[in-house]
Amino acid sequence: MLTNLLYIDPAATTALLSSITALAVAGGAIFIIVWRKIKKGAQKVLHLDENANKEVEEDLVINDEPAAEEAEAPAQEEVAATETEENSENA
Repeated sequence: MLTNLLYIDPAATTALLSSITALAVAGGAIFIIVWRKIKKGAQKVLHLDENANKEVEEDLVINDEPAAEEAEAPAQEEVAATETEENSENA
């Protein structure tokens, strides 16, 4: 009789652990959201800027024209070298 009371069904244990894990994750997410709101409000009230000591880099401008010209140049040189070799073999 005592053994029947102490038996824990594995399926019930799995469901229980899954539920506890889901509640812990949801609680952690709620805590993080509330903490960020409190932190943001405190920074606004105390006039603190989190980006005050950060170094800002200039915008990166990418120009593809020189890269395209450089990519075409070796290909043209290879074609010219191949044509030169063929002409010297035919002569």
